[in-house]
Amino acid sequence: MKMKFLIPFIVFVGLVGFLAVGLNRDPRHIPSPLVGKPAPMFNIAQLTEQDKNFSPESMKGQVWVMNVWASWCVACREEHPALVEFHASKAAPLIGLDYKDVRTDALMMLAREGNPYELSVFDISGRVGIDYGVYGVPETFVIDKKGVIRYKHIGPLSREALVKKIYPLIEELNKS
Repeated sequence: MKMKFLIPFIVFVGLVGFLAVGLNRDPRHIPSPLVGKPAPMFNIAQLTEQDKNFSPESMKGQVWVMNVWASWCVACREEHPALVEFHASKAAPLIGLDYKDVRTDALMMLAREGNPYELSVFDISGRVGIDYGVYGVPETFVIDKKGVIRYKHIGPLSREALVKKIYPLIEELNKS
């Protein structure tokens, strides 16, 4: 009779343990299966110059950063000062991926807030974002000279993230 109650109790304790571990994890640290793999290729129109396309292939040979953003994204506005600082540092080219946005809204935001990007591409369908495993905007990727994703930051970049992770990683990748 005791065994009949012991098994559900053990199962319950196990489930509570899994739940406790899961709730204590930082959702920004979702491991990306793309880190360490070649960045997905695409060739889409630029945001500001619609008649020109951009492809990551053109960035081979240099370390670069891709930031996924949108004008409708509140957290993107929160991270914008950090992106402006990053651009001013000239640590690496910063390419924007305007995700599922309205072109005129995106252009107005950049005109109003300042444009930290070397260029932005316009991913109206979200296909490029899906290929990169974007969970939501903003997300930032550091891509090495060979076109391999070396780091993915989920959520808004902060000055602290730049100083502690992004700048040192770029410096290390530029040495190799």
